[in-house]
Amino acid sequence: MKDFKNILFINYGGIGDEILFIPTIKSAKEKFPNSKITLALEPRSKSVQNLVNFIDEVISVDIKAKGFKKYFIVLKFIISCWFKGFDCVISSGKSPLVAIILFLTFIKERIGYDSKFGFLLTKKVTLNENQYAGKMYHDLIKPISDVEYKDPEIDIPSEYKLPEILENKEYIVIHPGVSKISVLKNILKCPKLPFWQGLIKDLLQKNKNVVLLGTNDDRDLIEEILKDNEITNNPNFINYFKKTKNLLDMALIMKNAKYVICVDSAPLHVAVCTKSKTFAIFGPTNEEKLVPKRDDIMVVKNDIDCRPCLWH
Repeated sequence: MKDFKNILFINYGGIGDEILFIPTIKSAKEKFPNSKITLALEPRSKSVQNLVNFIDEVISVDIKAKGFKKYFIVLKFIISCWFKGFDCVISSGKSPLVAIILFLTFIKERIGYDSKFGFLLTKKVTLNENQYAGKMYHDLIKPISDVEYKDPEIDIPSEYKLPEILENKEYIVIHPGVSKISVLKNILKCPKLPFWQGLIKDLLQKNKNVVLLGTNDDRDLIEEILKDNEITNNPNFINYFKKTKNLLDMALIMKNAKYVICVDSAPLHVAVCTKSKTFAIFGPTNEEKLVPKRDDIMVVKNDIDCRPCLWH
């Protein structure tokens, strides 16, 4: 087996997709500990580099750019690969164009999912979507690594401390939001306002401390929640909307929570990484592909007619 020194990974998607891809990169690093690891991803997901200590460099590729700009960006990325000395490239993505792009990088070892242009790859992997997505991505590393799959984990540096307001306190985290892109795609994964208001009030009435997390993506829903004075005037309610500086801040708060309640979104994958006891709320998407089967993860699903769906 060749000892690769400079490995390029390509995985386009949101933060959740990048977290699901972490085990693949980690297995490569365990197999080739002296290798430099570079990850090409979308600009919206580049903060994933802060979650682990084995990604040396990230390359932002705006694969969702419109019109000719997209092709210019892809061409620029391909040309940049000629000068970076990569000896192996591993890419997710089931489009036949993936194999063409990898071939044009002229990287000697090219690994991806099989397609009609699979002959352009040096090693092709059968795409099996009927499994947890973390394991689906991990199949890509099997041609060059025998390291067994492990669920994604993130590294929280010791200098990260809980906010003073949460120290020595038992609390429940609620993160009600989803990404803007899923909303634009009309994938309605999030329960409506009355659900969240009722849930928070029920917990507060049981004298539970409730921490509300969210970012700008969640503004519309959270601002409506915060209009409810019965919630905001309760001393057990802690509004932490837009107060986490990054994903590691969020991860630390989740790690120390008694429970995390969230929907199918990036925060769910953060909670999975921290091994927090998590209630994951699912609408149309398929929990079989998005959460590992573990005792600390409980799936609550809405039995709507179109479920389950994800990539189709």
